[in-house]
Amino acid sequence: MNGMEYLGNRPVAVLGGGATARGHAACTALAGREVRLYELPDFFGGLGCIAKNREIRVSGKQESLYGFKREGLAKIDVVTNDIKEAVEGAGIVIISFPAVGYRAFLEKLIPCLEDGMAIHFTTANFGSLLLRKMMREAGCSKKVIVGEWSSQPYGIRIKMAGGEQMPEVSVNYWAISLRGAALPMTDQDAFFASKEFVPSLDSVVHPVRGDTIADIGFSNVNPILHCPGTILGVGAMENWGVVYGENKYDFSIYSHAYCPSISRVQLALYREECAIAEAMGVGIQDFPEKAFFSRSNILGAEHMGEKFEVPFNEQYTLALGTGPFTIHNRYITEDIPVGCHIFSELAKKFGVDVPVIESMITLASVMTGTDFRKTGVTLEDLGIARMDRQMLNAYLREGVYSE
Repeated sequence: MNGMEYLGNRPVAVLGGGATARGHAACTALAGREVRLYELPDFFGGLGCIAKNREIRVSGKQESLYGFKREGLAKIDVVTNDIKEAVEGAGIVIISFPAVGYRAFLEKLIPCLEDGMAIHFTTANFGSLLLRKMMREAGCSKKVIVGEWSSQPYGIRIKMAGGEQMPEVSVNYWAISLRGAALPMTDQDAFFASKEFVPSLDSVVHPVRGDTIADIGFSNVNPILHCPGTILGVGAMENWGVVYGENKYDFSIYSHAYCPSISRVQLALYREECAIAEAMGVGIQDFPEKAFFSRSNILGAEHMGEKFEVPFNEQYTLALGTGPFTIHNRYITEDIPVGCHIFSELAKKFGVDVPVIESMITLASVMTGTDFRKTGVTLEDLGIARMDRQMLNAYLREGVYSE
């Protein structure tokens, strides 16, 4: 275990208050580990349905190739808006909230970091670059392991009733394969060893070692799946439950928007990411062209293996009701200003033409009334704006930072 066994005796801290964070906390508790769930003070009221009794029920279809399930009533040891109460003495820290909110959480986390902590970003959005930059700016020299995963270990939603949140999360599927990496890569062995002490990653029996955290950011399937699917499927989304006579909340881009034409755009976007990764000298997950042309698209392999496919002439029932239901959804408000905008900036820096990525940013900006080119995450934000290819790789791989 590369000397990481001590993590098994320490609490797990989960930062975030949404469905994914609640899933991490509940899964940890159901596995018999001490867990603390933290949300920012300004948003702590959103945890009202679980804060009183500190309970989260896990339910759902829980589809997985190997039949992994984790369900039942989880008792959360601590539900708090005090970051010190959540993090002090913890071994694993799981960061699971929209990337647009990273800075607000990390500002509070950094003063509480302790030597030996292993920090897991789920899902990858280059958060480890931001954390390392903010640690340098704060003069924090704590020896922590920092890494990212290409996706969440599950598809998960908060159960709703009458428009109100319930103390329950529904898991649609568990991932069997995720891609991960540490920053720097010299911590790769320790990061993957620490994975064994993250109960919410127990279903991931085929973890893949990525080639730097840049690889993991490119291998995050969300911008590829969400942005073309939502933008090009906006007509179906906004008319669902209006003129189609269906229940608005049964809509899913997988079930009702995906089609061969959108698949071609998704494939083209992926190929632009591949070109950026090649110019940077980093890896990226290899998706075969055929994987894009189905309702399950490149997501299906995460939980059911590479042979899994739901053809366009069949209904993808697992995805029903997963939305999005409005253009002002994280499928756009996160995956455009973070994912696509970072890709755009890297493309400009390394001389790669990316017209499909640029079109996603332009259309999303028009549809939402937000200029994502002005509000998006920049390379300056991540601390890598003035690095050439050699300097960037030295930083990603060896931790050698220079301007």
